[in-house]
This record gives sequence, structure tokens and C-alpha cells, in this order.
Amino acid sequence: MSPQGQVIIPQSLREAHQWEVGQEFIIIDMGDGILLKPKKLFPETKLDDVAGCLKYQGKPKTIEDMDNAIRQGIEES
Repeated sequence: MSPQGQVIIPQSLREAHQWEVGQEFIIIDMGDGILLKPKKLFPETKLDDVAGCLKYQGKPKTIEDMDNAIRQGIEES
């Protein structure tokens, strides 16, 4: 490990996993060591791409209903 906390991953592993410069990792503490998992980028989406993907069965909520629910959540915490 370098003084900056950097770890070198051997070239053979980088090539086998097709990791390029700038690859980001998720670091998981395993107790007696760590696990490095490559961070996968999600494709950029827009609201129109995903709006309505979760179907709601019931009467649509008003802004007032949503404001009241938020207020209630704040009061409970």
C-alpha cells in the first residue's frame, strides 16, 4: 500500500476483468480483510423513461396528501 492508501492490482487481474484506468470499486469489510467489487455504472435515465414503471392501484395522491405525509413523518421522528 502506498503512503496515499493506494493499492496496486496486478496487470493480469486488471486484464482478466477488463478493468480500465479510473475503474471505481465498492469496498466491503469482511472482518479479517476486504472485498473489492467493481462499481457498475447505471445507464443514465430520464424521468420519462421510468415514470409509471411501478403500478399504483388506488386513488391518486394530491400534493396536499403528500405534504401531510411528510409532515407526519417529521413529527414522528
